[in-house]
Amino acid sequence: MVVNGMPIKRMKRRVTADLYDFLTFPSFASGSSVTPPFRANVRSFLTKHALMPPPSSLFPHLMTWQILFRVGDATEGSDSSSAIVCLDVVEEDVARSRSIYCDQCRVVGWSGHPVCSKRYHFIIKADGNSIGGYHKPCVRCEDTLHLSELRCKSCSHVTTTDDVEDWAYHQLEDTTHLLHGVIHSNGYGHLLRVNGREGGSRVLSGCHIMDFWDRICKALAVRKVSVMDVSKKYGLEYRLLQAITKGRPWYGDWGYEFGAGSFALTFDAYKSAVETLSSVPLSIFLPQVFKPSTRLQDIISFYQSLSQCQLVNIKDLFCFLMRLIHDAHKSYPRVMDATCKKPRISSGVLSWSRADVGRVEEAMFRVLRAVSGSNWVSYRALRGAVCRVAPPALLDHCLMELGGKLAAEGMVVNVRHNPDSGALEYRLEPQNVSISTSCNDSCVANCLPSEEVLKQDLKFLYACLLHPQTMLSYAPDQTRNLAISSAEKLLDCKQFMKDYKPEKLASGNGVMICLSCQLEIVDQSEEIAAPDPPAELVVLPVNAIVSDLKIEASKAFQEVYLAFRRFQAEELVGYGSVDESTQVKLVMGSTEESVRVRGRCLGKNGLSKYRVERGIERWTVDCICGAKDDDGERMLACDVCGVWQHTRCSGINDSDAVPAKFVCYRCRESLQMTAGVGQCKNQTVSSLSSNGSFGKSLTTP
Repeated sequence: MVVNGMPIKRMKRRVTADLYDFLTFPSFASGSSVTPPFRANVRSFLTKHALMPPPSSLFPHLMTWQILFRVGDATEGSDSSSAIVCLDVVEEDVARSRSIYCDQCRVVGWSGHPVCSKRYHFIIKADGNSIGGYHKPCVRCEDTLHLSELRCKSCSHVTTTDDVEDWAYHQLEDTTHLLHGVIHSNGYGHLLRVNGREGGSRVLSGCHIMDFWDRICKALAVRKVSVMDVSKKYGLEYRLLQAITKGRPWYGDWGYEFGAGSFALTFDAYKSAVETLSSVPLSIFLPQVFKPSTRLQDIISFYQSLSQCQLVNIKDLFCFLMRLIHDAHKSYPRVMDATCKKPRISSGVLSWSRADVGRVEEAMFRVLRAVSGSNWVSYRALRGAVCRVAPPALLDHCLMELGGKLAAEGMVVNVRHNPDSGALEYRLEPQNVSISTSCNDSCVANCLPSEEVLKQDLKFLYACLLHPQTMLSYAPDQTRNLAISSAEKLLDCKQFMKDYKPEKLASGNGVMICLSCQLEIVDQSEEIAAPDPPAELVVLPVNAIVSDLKIEASKAFQEVYLAFRRFQAEELVGYGSVDESTQVKLVMGSTEESVRVRGRCLGKNGLSKYRVERGIERWTVDCICGAKDDDGERMLACDVCGVWQHTRCSGINDSDAVPAKFVCYRCRESLQMTAGVGQCKNQTVSSLSSNGSFGKSLTTP
């Protein structure tokens, strides 16, 4: 059986050891002299590595290819079922898709690209299943059905083809995927989401998934990939935290750089904001003489006392705190220094549930709250007071981990060694202040706050020092105003991009001729006039002639773009007088790497709607911030001139509803000059989309 010209390979059971290793796939062949373009690479990649189950043939416009991986050195002999990862590659035929235009392209500056013929979705589902499997849920009761079953055995609902197709498209929009990246047939793509262990993965971290995605993009000769960074960690906007600590987003570890800023922000504005906010000195927050200290001042002083290096500015403070959290997460136990003597627990004891541990800790908190004043409670006394609550092994475990735990009313458990006996002792003290004072004791000089306390401090410092809406007031006002402005700019910079530059890898080395073909369309009507599409790489044999180049260039653009299905290359710009039978290497020479091809689209083929990703609607963006195109932020149109602009720039907060009537400032000034009187903001009816915004927002990665 053949679907879309590609033979279907039946899935077979494979032992784990036979699967590709997720942590190293794909491997790169050394010594390869020619790197084909993405449009050719993706076909050979799927044919070589992927399995396509027969149910995919039900939707030839959503063909699902599947690759199974093992993670690391897991083998069949071990419990390896959780270490198997399924990658689905959904090949979407855009001409028959429910969504022709790409919203991501619109907001990253690629709205002038023609609509591509294919979109390839690379998806790893959180539940480990495949989109192209043999089962689907019933749309009424959600019981699992085989694809061949039309009637649900539980509720008797009859599933239609539209129901199954709805389910298939829903998989492409699911926000819980561990990985979802989409690449257009021209090699431009978008990383829509990455969810590691915090997203539900049992075996893959976010770094594992990003490493895998980066290797896939390199192997397939992807050109550029954008990502909208709206990720959060510890409940905080991670792009702001990463900008302060590293000067780049988390994705920057894989080469992603500033791509496009909302509200016309530039790369220079981004770097300036990073530098301004990072360099705010901590000295302006520290207590003055004869004034009582605040919680913020106590926390800053505490971490300055912990650090072996001087913490001078905001960047130093957050870098140190993030490093402590990272170390606390990796170390176990996390509270006391490894040199402290602790009771040993038998290695044969099984782990306890969170409910068991929480019950014992709460009992210990009650005992400590009952102790008056600043008295310490010894390890033996505390253990004896709660001896009936849990087994001895669980009590010892909880006592080992009790230091640094948060109790009610802002109290934290402090732990020390008795100066005389050396026995462990516990007591409740105010958070942070207690830790700061107790760490002066030589017996616990190396004790650090628990991971829980560190995260609480991080959230508090983030709210006080970084977030523009909650930033504390401090002097001088000019420094604070610059800090707020810088933080707002960093939050407004969400679009980041990586340029893989595959053309630099395409070198014929005398074996093949690799040319970057730029397109020039003649006789374009004004209705469909658009920028020229990105150049396409054409690989030719070394003895190819000019007519071969025209044929291959025509095929390339016909295959990649829907609007150019009937494109025919007619001449090489600058080489019009060259005979068709002349060898390309004689015409171009050995140094030329690009050529401009002029041609036309034959006939009235009704493909004008595919000319650009921004769609066939005519709209103009001209905001006072300088934005000239859709950037994904909320916009509205003036009803006098029809020009779109940001609601925020028009004085409308993001949390406020869009007004039913709106006139922009330019038209208000014009009306004032014409009428001689001021015009009210609500004298004309606004033309808005159903949700009061312009375009669509991207999905969180």
